[in-house]
Amino acid sequence: MYRLDNKFANSGYFSVTVVGCGGTGGFAAEGLCRLLPKEVNLMLVDHDRVEERNLNRQCFTREELGEFKSEALAKRLSREFGRPVAYSTLPVSMTEVKLPGLVIGCVDNGLARADIAEATKSGLCPSYGHSSWWVDAGNGENYGQVLIGNIDFRSSPLPDGDIYHALPLPTIQRPDLLRQVPRARDCALIAEDQGPTINLSMAAIVVEVVRRIIAGTCPWVQLYLDMEAGTLIPVLATPETVKYLSKRKGGSHGRTKR
Repeated sequence: MYRLDNKFANSGYFSVTVVGCGGTGGFAAEGLCRLLPKEVNLMLVDHDRVEERNLNRQCFTREELGEFKSEALAKRLSREFGRPVAYSTLPVSMTEVKLPGLVIGCVDNGLARADIAEATKSGLCPSYGHSSWWVDAGNGENYGQVLIGNIDFRSSPLPDGDIYHALPLPTIQRPDLLRQVPRARDCALIAEDQGPTINLSMAAIVVEVVRRIIAGTCPWVQLYLDMEAGTLIPVLATPETVKYLSKRKGGSHGRTKR
């Protein structure tokens, strides 16, 4: 079985950046505080503020209403876990993303994903003997996907023995993600668009993917969750799968809204 390169983690000092601290990102950040050693540089990026409508399914409290999501979450998690948690209240396009390490994308539209791709394109590609990775999470009402990649050109990278140092970016694997528009901000529509536990479930998958990448045991390029069917379908990184994903021109694998 093939697995993803984890040499960036060998030194013990690397960065994990969470872009988007809403539904999935907030819960994932909390899980990462439990998982990651304190010497790992953890940074949260989000320029949105906490609103009343966020309280029923996101990782925020009433006392944090009106605060920047990234700032409120970073300060609370730093206190609770006794570790540094950096934050940016600027868009990712205006934020320095530190690498080597992992970028965890938990955003809901194509423009934000394009900004992540642009902000990380010079640092994700394999260099200096290691690979950094973009782990992209998205979801609809009761289903979602996690995609892992790091190169922004259409090719079919081959493994080195049983190790993949390079995989196509999530936005190459799923070009339809770049066409998604931000969701409506009407409260009634928001309530119908997200199940009450989908973000918790997606965050748990994200944290498990991060754990396995760091440990050097992650065999996946994609994962698809369907809570209606009760299934989690992995897509293994294999030469055949990577060749197919590198040449995607549209369409989608499974259902997705976010």
